[in-house]
Amino acid sequence: MNCLGHSTPRLSRRTALSAIALGGGASLLSSFMPGVARASGHAEALLLTCMDYRLVDDVTRYMDARGLTNKYDHVILAGASLGALNDKFPTWNEVFWTHIDLAVQLHEVHRVIIIDHKDCGAYKLVLGEASVKDADTELKTHVKQLYALRSQIVTRHPHMEVELGLMALDGTVTQIV
Repeated sequence: MNCLGHSTPRLSRRTALSAIALGGGASLLSSFMPGVARASGHAEALLLTCMDYRLVDDVTRYMDARGLTNKYDHVILAGASLGALNDKFPTWNEVFWTHIDLAVQLHEVHRVIIIDHKDCGAYKLVLGEASVKDADTELKTHVKQLYALRSQIVTRHPHMEVELGLMALDGTVTQIV
């Protein structure tokens, strides 16, 4: 029973997957799942992080510690800021900008949080090993990339706040100002 005293229809997994495969699954599923979050409302931020599996839990803990549990949209691109702004994989750039536009339209996002991380394979792949050859060079490379992306974001979305961070492999985040 739901909160109105009505029984909630049950949908088998097979039926749900078939509906999704045939298209229109989202509207069908939403009718069987009252209270499911819809694509409207307000999110505090759009978070951009790298895809590195080593840090997924650390990113969640970091956002939770900031009081942002379930209050942000999340875009994941290899290299985070580098994924959003590079010449080698231009479709990634397009995906990022589309996500920002949608987050603004659907969830009234007014802040972007970008968290790069140390020992990032995408930086090595896209910019070369020399770009991260030692701790000082790695920091300068990330800061340059983060600043470049922030500049483009505020040019396209002047109302947007942009926070920059660099996560260590132990999950700690250094704010880049």
